[in-house]
Amino acid sequence: MMEAIRHWLLGLGLHYGVNPLLFGAIYVGAVPLFSLSLAWLARSVRRRKSPVVPALSALFWFVSAYLYLLVAGRNIPAWVYFFIAAMVIAGGYSAVRKIAANLRQAGRPT
Repeated sequence: MMEAIRHWLLGLGLHYGVNPLLFGAIYVGAVPLFSLSLAWLARSVRRRKSPVVPALSALFWFVSAYLYLLVAGRNIPAWVYFFIAAMVIAGGYSAVRKIAANLRQAGRPT
């Protein structure tokens, strides 16, 4: 069963020009960098410094795996682009709500 799943995943990678192991590594590896960027963003806001660079960093790490897919992939079905857009919108909305809640909890109005 595991061999069939592995074969299927690697076959998808060959068909679409994307290495699924690299995609997974980017996806998982970006999580701590995204979290650090969010902490940097919160600290910048609390210290009344510009949040632009930490926000851009958080955004980059949030979409890094999808950027790899969009850049390296070929023959990607249209529904995948819609799925990526939905994931980015939902994740961005969730991150903004979480940041706003943390700032309210710290006593800083949003």
